[in-house]
Amino acid sequence: MKDTSMKSLPPLFRGGSRLLLEKEVAKRSQSDVQGHDSFFVADLSKILQQHLRWMQYLPFRPFYAVKCNPDPYVIRLLAALGAGFDCASISEIKDVLEVLGDHPGSGSHILFANPCKFSADVRYSAEHDVRMATFDNADELEKMARFHPRCQLLLRLLTDDTGSPFPLGHKYGASLAIVPALLEKARGLQLNVVGVSFHVGSSCYKPDVFRDAIWRSKEAFAIAQGIGYQFTILDIGGGFDDSPVRGSETSIFEQVAGVVRQAIDDYFPVPNRPPGFEVIAEPGRFHVFPSFTYATNIIARRLPSESGYAQQYSSNGEASGTAPLMYYISDGIYGGLANIVADHRSVHPYVVSLGGKFNLTFNRSELEPSSLWGPTCDSVDLVSPRTLLPRGLQIGDWIAFPDMGAYTTCLATKFNGCEAGPVVHATGDGEHGEEVYFALMRFKKDRASDALSKAGVLLAKL
Repeated sequence: MKDTSMKSLPPLFRGGSRLLLEKEVAKRSQSDVQGHDSFFVADLSKILQQHLRWMQYLPFRPFYAVKCNPDPYVIRLLAALGAGFDCASISEIKDVLEVLGDHPGSGSHILFANPCKFSADVRYSAEHDVRMATFDNADELEKMARFHPRCQLLLRLLTDDTGSPFPLGHKYGASLAIVPALLEKARGLQLNVVGVSFHVGSSCYKPDVFRDAIWRSKEAFAIAQGIGYQFTILDIGGGFDDSPVRGSETSIFEQVAGVVRQAIDDYFPVPNRPPGFEVIAEPGRFHVFPSFTYATNIIARRLPSESGYAQQYSSNGEASGTAPLMYYISDGIYGGLANIVADHRSVHPYVVSLGGKFNLTFNRSELEPSSLWGPTCDSVDLVSPRTLLPRGLQIGDWIAFPDMGAYTTCLATKFNGCEAGPVVHATGDGEHGEEVYFALMRFKKDRASDALSKAGVLLAKL
C-alpha cells in the first residue's frame, strides 16, 4: 500500500521490499523500448534492525554520518529513533534541519565533524545553533573563535588506522605531542573544548586499534585537566564494519564493540569518570549498507563465440579472472554502483527476473562465469570481472545488487549522460516494518506540533 501523507517526501510503500522490487521491475518491463530504468529499493526496516543492534552492542548515542547516504527517509527515520547527525558542510546541515525543523534546539542534534571547515560553513552553523564541532589544528581554533566562539569543541586525535582500507590519519588528527599546545591556544582564545574525537578509518577490521585510540583519548583527557579543561565527551568516531568474521558466527562489528566497551571500562573506570561523562559515535555505513538494493537490467551482450574480446583476451582474461561472457547493464561504476570503486566493494548480484518470470532458483550447474559492464563508453566501467549468473540471460532481464545503502547514491555522477536511478521506499516486512511506519508517523506528528508551537510564539509577538 502506498502512503502519500508525507507530502514533502516521495511515496512510502508499506510492506516488504522484495514485492516492491518485483512490482517495479514488472512495470518497467512493459515497454518494448528500454530506457534508463535502474532503480533502488530502500527497505527501511533494515535500518531499524541495524540501529537496534547498535544500541545492544554499543549503547552510545550515534551521530549518523550523513555523507554516506543523505536520503531524506534515512535521516527522518534515524531522527525518529533518537540519533544525532554527523555533518561536514552547509548542505548536509541543511538536509538535517529540513527534517528536524530549523528552530532553536535542532542544532543540538548535529555534530559538525569536519576538522577543516569553510569559514562560511562555520558562520552558518553558528546562525543555526549547531553546538558541537571538531578541530585538529591551530588555524581552526582561530576560525572558531571568530565565527562561532560559543561552540563546544572536540579535539580530533591522530590514531593508528592501519586496520582500515581507508586510512584517514594522513589527512586528519592531532598527535598527542601537539595536544598541549592546541589546548593552550584554545584556552587563550577562551574556547570551550569539551572532549576528544577520533576515527580509526573506514571499514576497520582490527578491533585493537579502537583500544589504542581510547587509550590515547584517556591521555588527552589528562593533559586537558592539567591545562584547566574538564573534558566530558568521548567520540569514538566511525569505521564500524559489519562483515562476518571468517570461521566465526560473529561479525567484525560485534568483536569491535566488545573491545570498545572493555577499553572504556579500563581507561575510564566508573569511579573516576568526570561528571556528565558521555560516549558518542559517528557510524555511517553500519546503519544503512544492508537497506538498499539496486536493480538493473541487461541492455546488451557479447557472447564469447562472437566477440573479438574472446579471441583477444580469452586466455589472459581467464587467467586474470575476467570472464569472456560479457553483459552490459543499465548502470555502472559512475552511477549507482559507484561504491565498487570508491568504497572498494565487491558485488554479488542475483537474478530478479528472467524471461518475465520471478522467484527463480538455479542449480550451480546452471550458472556460468560472466563479466558485468556499465553503460558508459569508458572501459574502466567494469562492475564485476567475474560473477556466476544463470545461462540464457537476455536483453531486458533484470539483476539486482544487495547491500547498496552506503556510498552509492551520494557518489553517483551523470558521466556520459548516464545517471543513477531513483529510490523507491518500503517500510519493510512484519513487526519491524510496522515499527518503522509508526515511528515515522509519530515523528511527523511531533514536527507538526513543533511548527504549531513556533507559530504560536510568533503570533504572540505580533
